[in-house]
Amino acid sequence: MAARSSLSRRILWGLLGYAAVLTLAVFVHGVIVNERAEALVWETLLDTELDHIIERMESDPGYRWLDTSNIALFDGRHEPLPRELQGLAPGMHDEIVVDGAMRVVLIRQVEGGPIALALDITDLEARERGMWLMVMASAIFMVALISLVVFWGADRLVRPLILLAARIESLEPDKPGQRIDIPGSASNELLVIAESLNGYLRRNDSFVQRERDFVDTASHELRTPIAVIAGASGIALEQHGVPAPVRGQLARIRNTAIDVERLIAMLLVLAKDPSRLARSSDRFSLDELLGEIVEQHAHLTQGKDLRIELAGLPGVEIFAPMPVVHTAIGNLLRNAIENSDRGTITVRLEPPATVVISDPGHGMTPEEVSAIYARLARGGGDRMGGGIGLELIARLCEHLGWKLEIQSDPDRGTVTRLALSSLPSGQDAGR
Repeated sequence: MAARSSLSRRILWGLLGYAAVLTLAVFVHGVIVNERAEALVWETLLDTELDHIIERMESDPGYRWLDTSNIALFDGRHEPLPRELQGLAPGMHDEIVVDGAMRVVLIRQVEGGPIALALDITDLEARERGMWLMVMASAIFMVALISLVVFWGADRLVRPLILLAARIESLEPDKPGQRIDIPGSASNELLVIAESLNGYLRRNDSFVQRERDFVDTASHELRTPIAVIAGASGIALEQHGVPAPVRGQLARIRNTAIDVERLIAMLLVLAKDPSRLARSSDRFSLDELLGEIVEQHAHLTQGKDLRIELAGLPGVEIFAPMPVVHTAIGNLLRNAIENSDRGTITVRLEPPATVVISDPGHGMTPEEVSAIYARLARGGGDRMGGGIGLELIARLCEHLGWKLEIQSDPDRGTVTRLALSSLPSGQDAGR
């Protein structure tokens, strides 16, 4: 992608180009006007002088012109004109070198032959060149001075936009109540932009709050019937004499109710501001929780030549919503089981609090892994084998400051790393 130039640079180059073109136009116009005026002056001077000379010659046959230091007369009626003047048409001819001097020559055809009157302009041409050099130097100086002024002015004009862009960049997506402050000296255009952005921020805050209120209300309303279903199915399982098929269905109902309850807990976490999550978080041992998760998911390996192995687990304590951690890790483990047919799934814990799940499953190509990350970045879902899906796990990672990494090779399995981080605990976390 081509690099984009800044607005100040565009203004600078635009004004400099305009100044340069204007200066060049004035310079060329001055040259043309000067040359035309100079030609008129020489023509008038030489024409008047030649009229006087011819009039004297006609009235006094014995009159002879004497050349001066800068005017010379060449009478073609008595002797040939200089080689430089031969073949020239009657009229004015500028910058003709005759006898080593730069001259302006007026040639007139009279009875008996041509007459040429030449004015030496060597010194005048040298002075004119010096004048034009001085004009060019002053023009370059003025362009340089204008460049400095334009640079300063463009910086002053664009600086409020840069400050506005910096304020917009400092906005945090998960922080409500943010507004863009504009100083009183700002232009009307900047004020309009800032007010439009502030209006958008207010509408966005209202939308996010309505979404959180809806999720919060709906989740709380669902927790009671889900708890009733889980409790009733648990009590039914404890009864004696329940047929095996019925017992199996009751267990399925209870497990599904527990999964839904954890999903509701996760939705409640997403509906809360991260800074307030400490109120609903617990301090617990992550290594002990991993053992419980593996035990609860061991039944999923039935019918497969597959086993789950817990590697050496160091003692790690974290402060986080335990149902959410349980559900996120359980979903990743379930994905590993459902995408593996035989071998060993290894679950290990790396400091400070990273859960690593390695499976011998089918694996994925780099393109497929990249596609998963792309879908997660766009907010799209990817449900690898059911559960809450990677979409919600990715949103949790973004919401809670966790990090999810997926490494996979075709036919070699997948390694999933979930780096957990503790929420701030204490009184400050609840404020």
